[in-house]
Amino acid sequence: MAILSAKQVNTAASARSAKRVQMVPRAAAAGPMARSSVTGRASAAPAPVAAVKSSRRSAVVVRATAAPVAQVRTAEGLQVPHGPAAKLVNLMAPASEHAALKAACNKHIELSDRNACDVELLTVGAFSPLEGFMNKEEYDSVVANMRMTNGLLFGLPIVLDTNSEDIKVGDKVLLSYQGQDLAVMTVDSKWTPNKPLECLKCYGTSSLEHPAVQMVAMERGKYYIGGPIKGLTLPTRVFPCATPADVRSTLPANQDVLAFQCRNPIHKAHYELFIRALDAPNVRNPGAVCLVHPTCGPTQDDDIPGVVRFRTYEVLKEETKNPRLRWAYLPYSMHMAGPREAIQHMIIRKNYGCTHFIIGRDMAGCKSSISGQDFYGAYDAQDLANKNAAELNMQTVPSLNIAYTEEEGYVTADVAKAKNLHVLNLSGTKFRQMLRAGDDIPEWFAFKSVVAVLREQIQSEAN
Repeated sequence: MAILSAKQVNTAASARSAKRVQMVPRAAAAGPMARSSVTGRASAAPAPVAAVKSSRRSAVVVRATAAPVAQVRTAEGLQVPHGPAAKLVNLMAPASEHAALKAACNKHIELSDRNACDVELLTVGAFSPLEGFMNKEEYDSVVANMRMTNGLLFGLPIVLDTNSEDIKVGDKVLLSYQGQDLAVMTVDSKWTPNKPLECLKCYGTSSLEHPAVQMVAMERGKYYIGGPIKGLTLPTRVFPCATPADVRSTLPANQDVLAFQCRNPIHKAHYELFIRALDAPNVRNPGAVCLVHPTCGPTQDDDIPGVVRFRTYEVLKEETKNPRLRWAYLPYSMHMAGPREAIQHMIIRKNYGCTHFIIGRDMAGCKSSISGQDFYGAYDAQDLANKNAAELNMQTVPSLNIAYTEEEGYVTADVAKAKNLHVLNLSGTKFRQMLRAGDDIPEWFAFKSVVAVLREQIQSEAN
């Protein structure tokens, strides 16, 4: 199993000490590769402009965001899928072909949880325009430039790993997961990746203190293989995962659709964030909706299990019954890759039909497992997203810094400071302690229905 050497682990020490890591060249400096995937016209990165936030409670200035862009739509009035063809990929083979596809296989791979998520997202078109796992040429290009060989933006490489010495180019491989045959892959590329370089380029560090570097070094196999896949079925999950086509069928035509990405239970401050985002200055109203689209695949080891998170979202959906919200669940495996993962999330949500992406401070960020220091600056993800939003036919909506005050309830932190309001705080650590102890949770902090699910989970773990 490939492990990074001590020399490789220390490669990015100096970069890690700097809060803000330059992950990729600016889009404007990319030359002929910086072209719109939809129109083919050059799309220079827009200069950030100050956005004045007018909410139902206050008006505040938020961090700079990308300028509004004229967005291309499908004939149905929805966001165009990612890629030159602007077409949503569907790799599921007809049932009549399944037996022949499986009979042609001469190799077999049992997928990990992470790999199964990638196979599912490839099959349903969430990674459009990809039609399979990246080959070495595409992998090298995405790692080095955050772009495919045709110049198309892509945040992180989509690869399948193996330790098998027997698998070779030309093989037909049956991809199985927990007793289900998910897909058949035709191998057209096999290579030994430069894992330290991959991590340094994609995550800004090759240190094992980063959770994704640990994943690449300790979980992934020695080799990567690439090639097209044909889907047979989707994984059976406790939580349903609507496909991009399913989600698009629920969206209003010719309206703005915001995406809210999260990987933790939603508390009241989070809810305020995406509700207020619907009133952002670059969101057209009335008629805009927000897709609450949590990731329920593998994340960090100390995160709440995906099944439990799903239950908290379901009870919250019923408790709020907000007609401006759409809910769906994403079987995505988090890398905690900061800026480049923000681009990956934008591409995925674009394929699900979203026109805007709500992006918070230190999105998809993580801390050193040793020092506890952040790997990314607070606004690195926002800045990279803003630079590339126009090329992605997307707009960004920075999430506000929300605080709860005794006098006025939830307001932005700027307003609380300007009015000298009394802000109430409850740390995540204290919240978890109160849950375990059975203490009452303040209603301003969390929804009762969500608290009930989390308490039930704690009790089951104790038993």
